[in-house]
Amino acid sequence: MIIQGNIVDILNRNIFKGEVLVENGKIVSITPKNHSVETFILPGFVDAHIHIESSMLVPSEFAKLAVVQGTVSTVSDPHEIANVLGVSGVNFMIENGKKVPLKFNFGAPSCVPATSFESAGASIDSNDIESMLQNPDIKYLAEMMNYPGVLFQDDEVMKKIATAKKYNKPIDGHAPGLRGDDVSRYIAAGISTDHECFTYDEALEKLHKGMKIIIREGSAAKNFEALVALLPENFESIMFCSDDKHPDDLLLGHINELCARAVAKNIDVFKVLQVACINPVKHYDLNVGLLNPGDPADFIIVEDLTNFRVLETYIDGELVAKEGVSYIENVDFEVLNNFNTDFKKISDFEFYSASEKIKVIEALDGELITNEIEVESLIQEGNLISNPKHDILKITVVNRYNNSKPAIAFIKNFGLKQGAIASSVGHDSHNIIAVGVSDEAICRAVNLLIQNKGGVCAVTNTLEKALSLPVAGIMSDRSGEEVGRTYAELDVLAKKMGSTLRSPYMTLSFMALLVIPSLKLSDKGLFDGKQFRFTSLEVK
Repeated sequence: MIIQGNIVDILNRNIFKGEVLVENGKIVSITPKNHSVETFILPGFVDAHIHIESSMLVPSEFAKLAVVQGTVSTVSDPHEIANVLGVSGVNFMIENGKKVPLKFNFGAPSCVPATSFESAGASIDSNDIESMLQNPDIKYLAEMMNYPGVLFQDDEVMKKIATAKKYNKPIDGHAPGLRGDDVSRYIAAGISTDHECFTYDEALEKLHKGMKIIIREGSAAKNFEALVALLPENFESIMFCSDDKHPDDLLLGHINELCARAVAKNIDVFKVLQVACINPVKHYDLNVGLLNPGDPADFIIVEDLTNFRVLETYIDGELVAKEGVSYIENVDFEVLNNFNTDFKKISDFEFYSASEKIKVIEALDGELITNEIEVESLIQEGNLISNPKHDILKITVVNRYNNSKPAIAFIKNFGLKQGAIASSVGHDSHNIIAVGVSDEAICRAVNLLIQNKGGVCAVTNTLEKALSLPVAGIMSDRSGEEVGRTYAELDVLAKKMGSTLRSPYMTLSFMALLVIPSLKLSDKGLFDGKQFRFTSLEVK
């Protein structure tokens, strides 16, 4: 097979007319040659940190959508399914991913459960990490979210890190807001990356101290604008990632979109492409071709180096997508789950109090971090209730692994004026999380998900709509196109119900993520992420 076009030699900063000869899945030669083809041939894009589960698709379905956008590989942390099903969940992701051409590179989840302050469906200890890192399919130790455990030399945490060093596998970081001596100690432990920076100064400090920074632009957390100015001077130490990408967004774009946005800011195209195509392969030692003779034939053809519209995607010499059409076929897989809780009653969501003021989670659009604010209570017959007029809504986290009393708190900035929305994609333990204008609406939404054994849903005064997620309660068994379409309809519905958030369901899914400050809610109660301890809903 011979492919002609403008060859983009990223590392040598050169573009020339030529042709690529491919045989048996490898690039045999790249030869300069005059021709009339005006398209550009470059290495495929790599997402340097993503939880495939957050696309609500199993890996084989994710691949079908991603290759259309020119993605040939991902660095994938199966942390989400591991919190539900443990090591067997990780094995499911690896085996399902092997059935399609896209090159998934899975890590060993380092923090399952993420904290001891929530109920997960499984746990992975240092012995499990030892076994997993011996597997050649496990490429790295996934994000070390328990940064307090690193700083205080927790025995289990340090064993996991030592094991990764033993097998010479990279260690991913997760240290939002960590600065000064603390971040120096965190890096000194052997942690090499961070995708959680949300300010320029934080990322710059970590770069200066030897970390590689992964600029994240996902469906909820969007740090591209805050960090992209670092790229021109630090392009050798930066990568792009989405972290969490919902299916409707994946239908529109992936890493290709970030390249277009960076180039639109007049950033040198070779630097942008090194970040998007080269650096992840080098850092994680991936078996992904970089458009050199002898490499696997993993490359893409784009219309131009401005918009990066992908015309064709090749993986191991196989044409896997062309002109927006994926050639990856459906694969069969077993549906695994871990969902065991009974239907709830409206009274389960009541919270009786005489407190005049309550602590409220302030959600921030496009951020995983939250603020803690205090507001006046709205009490009806002794029960704290939602106050839609002032956008103070009741939020709950319901343990989906066994029967226990739902945890209750309040949140601002969801904006709902009617009904409730709910999701069993609730990072990191994936319990049910719901927010609504009344106890009755919240109860209906929670029970709709229990009925479906997982999913995302919306309930109004007149209808109920759900996207069922029967695979571990976080992924669908349907096609990516169908999931993306249904999810987009739910997104529109939530906004019709009053939500002003760009991605209300994605934002909701992170309101139980205790390792991101400031105020969050687990199934065990309201949690202060700065003090790393439970706190009272009531202001005493």
